[in-house]
Amino acid sequence: MIRTLATAAAGLLLGAAGGAQAASYPDKPVTVIVPFVPGGSSDITARAVTPGLSQHFKQNFVVENKPGANGAIGAQALARSAADGYTMMVGSIGTFAINQALYQNLSYNPSKDFTYLTQAVRNPNVLVAAPRFPANNVAELIAYAKANPGAVSYASSGTGSSDHLSAVLFRQKTGTTGVDVPYRGGAAAISDLMGNQVNVSFQNLGAVLTHIKAGKLKALATTGDARIPELPDVPTMAQAGLQDMVVYSWQGFAVPAGTPKPVVEQLSDALRKTLRDARVRETLHGLGFEVVANSPADFTAFQQGEVKRWQDVIAKSGIKME
Repeated sequence: MIRTLATAAAGLLLGAAGGAQAASYPDKPVTVIVPFVPGGSSDITARAVTPGLSQHFKQNFVVENKPGANGAIGAQALARSAADGYTMMVGSIGTFAINQALYQNLSYNPSKDFTYLTQAVRNPNVLVAAPRFPANNVAELIAYAKANPGAVSYASSGTGSSDHLSAVLFRQKTGTTGVDVPYRGGAAAISDLMGNQVNVSFQNLGAVLTHIKAGKLKALATTGDARIPELPDVPTMAQAGLQDMVVYSWQGFAVPAGTPKPVVEQLSDALRKTLRDARVRETLHGLGFEVVANSPADFTAFQQGEVKRWQDVIAKSGIKME
């Protein structure tokens, strides 16, 4: 009886302490890590959302760029931070899913080291072709690739990027072959594509939309689950006859594993409220992003599914990264 009362009292004290922490959170500035250089999708997402968070909590949310190793340096910094809600991160499909599947000696574990708050935004890739490449649609690309084994060059922003793995998945689905041409970033890949130095590429919508509209690139299909309003004449992969080829590049927020649940709930609620704000939504949509703003449970389940998906693609392809 005495032990039962003591246990109950201890539980009440812990609950009171957690409630007090949640009530006073945050009482100092919060660091928002972006594991890439300024100007990229993760950075844009962070800077679109942090003013709303600062207003909501009446506290500063400060963006800190920690680029390097395909996002691993920033992600490792988050994993090693105190689990108190004062350090969070905006990561990408690469940081939170592909890296776990791709690297054999990754310095962090996306499925164990983080608590996920919300998937913020997503945008589909667009399969684009160089102006002088003979294929004008997906069927013609497949036919050309089968008639010319190993001849089609696929530009990407780097090994392990979503555009690289989209190309790998495309070749697996179509039974075709080709040559991967990785660049250090999407800008260089797009430049060579427009100059007819390479043939095709799966690029993020926001990076190529203006070039498509200007006639500098040919859009063959998108990897979303519906047509893009800005490109109404461009079919999805499913509409072009290729099923199970839905691929989105996405950004999401996370904190270190073990962050108290009341703090996680506060941050997630504030993030989703901010992302749904009409002005924030309009800003992000203008940059080619679709706001998701889902729950921690939904984002966690999605992240686990993405890891499994890309593990299967990478294992089948034989890609290995130390």
